[in-house]
Amino acid sequence: MSKIRKIQVTFDCADPERLARFWCEVLGYVVPPAPEGFGTWEDYHRSLPSGHEVEWFACVDPSGEGPRLFFQRVPEGKVAKNRVHLDVRAGTGLVGEERLTALQAECARLVGLGAVHLYTQFADEENESCITMQDIEGNEFCLD
Repeated sequence: MSKIRKIQVTFDCADPERLARFWCEVLGYVVPPAPEGFGTWEDYHRSLPSGHEVEWFACVDPSGEGPRLFFQRVPEGKVAKNRVHLDVRAGTGLVGEERLTALQAECARLVGLGAVHLYTQFADEENESCITMQDIEGNEFCLD
């Protein structure tokens, strides 16, 4: 049997720092400390050669339990639906109207951060409600 390994989830994006800070707000993650020798990330970025934009940024679970999220700048924009997406577990343990109310409240909070509500899948005989959204760069994710 393989041992359990930590993972990192990597996003290709246009603005790594902006997207990382968005996901910090969504998930309660934090920006890790600046590289050694720099007091802040701003100090680090100012040290880069002129004309170099921030190429990557990350955020981490302050409890150390969740995966690190890594955001890397790529030249091309998003052109198709994600093959992998995050499910933000905002309704765990809730059912019916109580679950839907919790998901809708979290959806409203995330829209306030710049996310886009795509559609709501309402509960049926087999599945509970969930909400499909996009982050600030158009990457799909679900509230479930």
